[in-house]
Amino acid sequence: MRHGRRRVLVLGAYGLIGAHIARHLSAAGYQVTGLGRNRATAQRILPDLAWQIADLRDLTAPSDWADLLEDSDAVVNCAGALQDGGEDDLSAVHHRMLAALSEAAARHDVAIVQISAAGVCPDASTAFFRSKAAGDAALLASAAPVWILRPGLVIAQQAYGGTMLLRMLAAVPFVQPMTLGKTPVQSVGIDDLARAVEAALAGELPEGEVFDLVEDTPRPLREVIAAHRNWLGFRPARMSLPVPAFLLPLVGRCADGLGRLGWRSPLRSTALEVLKDGITGDPAAFQAAGGTVASLPAVLASIPVGAEHRMQARLSLLMPVLLVGLSLFWIVSGVMGVVSLTAAAQVLTEAGWALWPAKLSVLFWAVVDVALGMVLWLRRWAGLACWGMISVSVIYLLSASFVTPELWVDPLGPLVKVIPVILAALTLRVMLESR
Repeated sequence: MRHGRRRVLVLGAYGLIGAHIARHLSAAGYQVTGLGRNRATAQRILPDLAWQIADLRDLTAPSDWADLLEDSDAVVNCAGALQDGGEDDLSAVHHRMLAALSEAAARHDVAIVQISAAGVCPDASTAFFRSKAAGDAALLASAAPVWILRPGLVIAQQAYGGTMLLRMLAAVPFVQPMTLGKTPVQSVGIDDLARAVEAALAGELPEGEVFDLVEDTPRPLREVIAAHRNWLGFRPARMSLPVPAFLLPLVGRCADGLGRLGWRSPLRSTALEVLKDGITGDPAAFQAAGGTVASLPAVLASIPVGAEHRMQARLSLLMPVLLVGLSLFWIVSGVMGVVSLTAAAQVLTEAGWALWPAKLSVLFWAVVDVALGMVLWLRRWAGLACWGMISVSVIYLLSASFVTPELWVDPLGPLVKVIPVILAALTLRVMLESR
C-alpha cells in the first residue's frame, strides 16, 4: 500500500463536514475533487473546487465508480442521510454505495476514509446506525485500504442539523427548554476530525481500524446547551423549562411528516432516538495511535463567534413561526374571499365592474391565495412560493391603486397592511437558504 495519497475525492463535499475537510485538505496541498448531486449548491459553497456531479443513490455497482476513481488516490466519504424519505435512501447511501465503492477502490488501489458516527452498531435502535454499521462492515471486509472514523457530536463554526438545534435552544430568551438533559454527549471539533482524516491519508493511523473521535469525558446535554449559550454570548437562562419526554415521539412524528414534504428537521424521530441513547464513544484506540481530541470548552474557545452566529440562532427560532404565520395568513385570506364573495365583489362593482367579472376576479385571486399558502409547506417550492406571495401582493397594491385608490386612506389600512406581508415573505425567502 502507498502512503501520502495526494489526489482525494471527497463525497458529500458541500455538507458541513465535507466542505471543511475539502478546504482543510486543499490548504494542506492535496489535490481535492468534490462530489455532490447539486451543481449549483456545490459551486456556491466551494466555487474554486473541482467537482464531479453525481447522485450516490445511483452509484451502487462497482462499474459506476470506474470513471470517478480514475484520477484519485483516495476517497473521503462525508456523505450521509438521517432517515429515509424524500431524496434520502439510507440503504443506498450508507451501505450499497459503499460496498460498490470498496470493490472498485480495491481494483484501483484507492484508499477510503469513512466518516461514520459514534455509536454505530449492527443491532442499534435506529435504521440510521444499522445502515451505517452495514456500510462500515462492507468497507472493512473489502481488500481496499480503509480507515473508519466515528466522530461524536461535531462542533464547527457553521451549524447544520443537530448543532443548529443546539444553537436554536441556546437562543431561547429567559428560559431554557430542556428534555433528556442528563443524556451523555461526547463532542469533537471539526478541526480535530479534519486532522484525523489527513493523518489517515498520510498513513499515520493503522489501516483497517475503527477510531472513535470523541472527547475524553461525556457531559450531560444540559451542559452542552449551556456551553453553547455562553459561547454565543446569550445571557444565562433564568429558569429551565422541562419538556416532558413523553411528548418526544409526537414531536418526532410531526417532524417526520414535514420530512415527507422535504423539510430536514433536526427533530425527526431518528435524531431524537439517537439523542435519547446518547452520543458517546471510546477514544482509547485513537489515543493509542497518537491522536488527540479537544474537549468541548476548548473547541468552543477556539472558534470565533460573531453577531452573525447569534443572529442565525435567533432567526432559526423564528423561521418556523414565520412560515406557519404566512401560510395561515394566505390560506385564511383566500378562504375568507370565498366565504365573503358577495361583499368582496361589491368593492369592485362600486368601482364600476359588472357583477360576474367582479366575482370571478375575487374567486381567482382567492384560489391563488390558498394555493400559495399551501405550496409554502413544500420545501422544494417554498422559495418560489415566497416570490409568488411578493408578486401577488405587488399586483394587489398596483391594481387597488388604480381601481380603488381610496383604500389607501381607509382607517383600517387594508393596503398599507400588505407591505409588512411583502417584507415577511422576503425575509422568509432569505432564511430558506439551506447552506
